[in-house]
Amino acid sequence: MDQYSILGRIGEGAHGIVFKAKHIESGDIVALKKVPLRKLDDGIPNTALREIKALQEIEENQHVVKLREVFPHGTGFVLVFEFMLSDLSEVVRSADLPLTEAQVKSYMLMLLKGVAYCHDNSIMHRDLKPANLLISESGHLKLADFGLARVFSTDEGRQYSHQVATRWYRAPELLYGARKYDEGVDIWAVGCIFGELLNNSPLFPGENDIEQLCCVLRILGTPTEKTWPGMEELPDYNKITFPENPPIPLEKVVPDASAEALDLLKKFLVYPSNRRISAAEALLHPYFFTAPLPAHHTELPKPQRSKKFRHRGGHQKEYDVDVPLEHTLLDPDSIAAYV
Repeated sequence: MDQYSILGRIGEGAHGIVFKAKHIESGDIVALKKVPLRKLDDGIPNTALREIKALQEIEENQHVVKLREVFPHGTGFVLVFEFMLSDLSEVVRSADLPLTEAQVKSYMLMLLKGVAYCHDNSIMHRDLKPANLLISESGHLKLADFGLARVFSTDEGRQYSHQVATRWYRAPELLYGARKYDEGVDIWAVGCIFGELLNNSPLFPGENDIEQLCCVLRILGTPTEKTWPGMEELPDYNKITFPENPPIPLEKVVPDASAEALDLLKKFLVYPSNRRISAAEALLHPYFFTAPLPAHHTELPKPQRSKKFRHRGGHQKEYDVDVPLEHTLLDPDSIAAYV
């Protein structure tokens, strides 16, 4: 830690404290995530191990937050990340005007490039949401918070936890308790983020898991074994029955979207995971090649220093990250913009 000068505390989560710091020799501003080992016998927390493993699997990429180094400190260790000024959620919320179509295209291009790169390297992020998409001072978007990430394989017997992804962006197979799934869960989340940018509000804002499924079924219609082969074999399929209802045309759900945007959105939000468009294919969709073309990063909203953090109780309180914060206990999701 001697090589860093602490500028202030950003927050404290379940697995450590996050500081804004300056590398003394280079002058670089970074985010330090200190992860203590409460008991040496406990070993390194799984979420921290996953984050380290995932980011080490990925070589440096302009659309994935950079893990600069990891080093031991006291009875724990420190993760050093590049410091990012804000996140997509905060940028959209604080913008004076709704995003233009060109700006939405620009953010979606950067998101898809990051997701495609992760999937090419066999990484499932499993928690894509606007708060985990960091925005640099220059306007570039990068994927962050790989605490739920997994290296996936073609092993059909491999099982994963279904308790991943923030509810509003959780794929329907996860809501039905799937233990075997693929990178399609990230594609569903990308579709939810896309719809949110187009509509300036979340597509599926469920208050709990049951209501979340209701939100999805209300718009996409009640799935059947014909439209979603294998659905009836999902672990939680028989635990609840929904009334049959037809899908609502997405043209009515996202009324201001262009025809190309709606076509791409429909390719993301598909019940069977294997029928969802891949991130690499989505990058070639006509949406990105029709006027208006994606905005240059200098034409995107200027990120402001993020101050709002959500506590476990759901209340919000503002802090300035340049001022040392004492007695601040934040939910891990709240500090996603800095880790």
